[in-house]
Amino acid sequence: MTTRRTFMGAAAAVALAAMGAAPAFAQEVTLKLHQFLPAQANVPKLILDVWADKVEEDSEGRIKIDRFPSMQLGGKPPELMDQAIDGVADIVWTVVGYTPGRYPSTEVFELPFMMTNARAVSHAYWEMFEKHMKDTEFKDVHILATWVHGPGLIHSADPVETPEDLVGMKIRGGGRSVNALLEELGATPVGMPVPAIPEGLSKGVIDGTTIPWEVTSALKVPELVENHTEFTGKALYTLTFVLAMNKDKYESLPEDLQKVIDDNSGLEFSVFAGGTMADADDPSREFALDNGNNVITLDEEQTAVWRERAQPIYDKWVADMAEKGIDGQALLDEATALIEKYTPQYQ
Repeated sequence: MTTRRTFMGAAAAVALAAMGAAPAFAQEVTLKLHQFLPAQANVPKLILDVWADKVEEDSEGRIKIDRFPSMQLGGKPPELMDQAIDGVADIVWTVVGYTPGRYPSTEVFELPFMMTNARAVSHAYWEMFEKHMKDTEFKDVHILATWVHGPGLIHSADPVETPEDLVGMKIRGGGRSVNALLEELGATPVGMPVPAIPEGLSKGVIDGTTIPWEVTSALKVPELVENHTEFTGKALYTLTFVLAMNKDKYESLPEDLQKVIDDNSGLEFSVFAGGTMADADDPSREFALDNGNNVITLDEEQTAVWRERAQPIYDKWVADMAEKGIDGQALLDEATALIEKYTPQYQ
């Protein structure tokens, strides 16, 4: 009897252990997703979590994605791409311009007055990524999506209506092209990641910043500056983003799990991500208006003055690309044509 009880006890223990192990056995892989914004910000909440939840659901629990906001895995935002390449994180979302000049072809979309709307430009960006960048500039990482934010504008302590108003101001720029434009217009461009903007404004390190409306409420920008300058027609600028995955980690997945990742990535998700960011612009703009801030909307004639002053940036960029062995004018012509092609589709 004792032997039987011992056997039954052992069998029960094995059964319980097996039951406890079942979920872990079914879950084949855990991926670490790292990014620089707080978890409650729009991009993590409305885009990255939506993507991660869908991947987990479609994999039937075999993929789990752990989310690490606000650089919780360590490092600084400009290091995110290397973290994806080196495997510190399995997936990262980042601003391409945080590593200036490293992925030069993406800058064609960041040039002044290129962008019409975020969905059209994100569509063009993915198409040109697949054609020109996938096996060249981004060959060391597996890109899941490419997109841009909504219209970039100027948020400043003092009102800005003409290019001359920027002279002498210290303005945070988010990328190489917008920094070049600020410098061309007489401002002093200051490079800093998005999370550093509130402190920069509150301490007077910068007099203003260039960001889309979407992120201003999370950063409390309308509480730190009173003026916001918008443009009519094509936007002053936009920035490019990537959702990037460690190449070895992606290739180590079984084919069916690779398919889950693929089915939730690519063109459709890129357009969704860019559009979702842009859709979040209006609520943040309303927040600034409700706060009593001064929203300056430049009309077509006023905007044309800014566009004319921006022309040297194109010439310098094409020359810079030539030094890197890239036909910048061809990229510029192709990007312009694709944006014109897709804009009506997403209006």
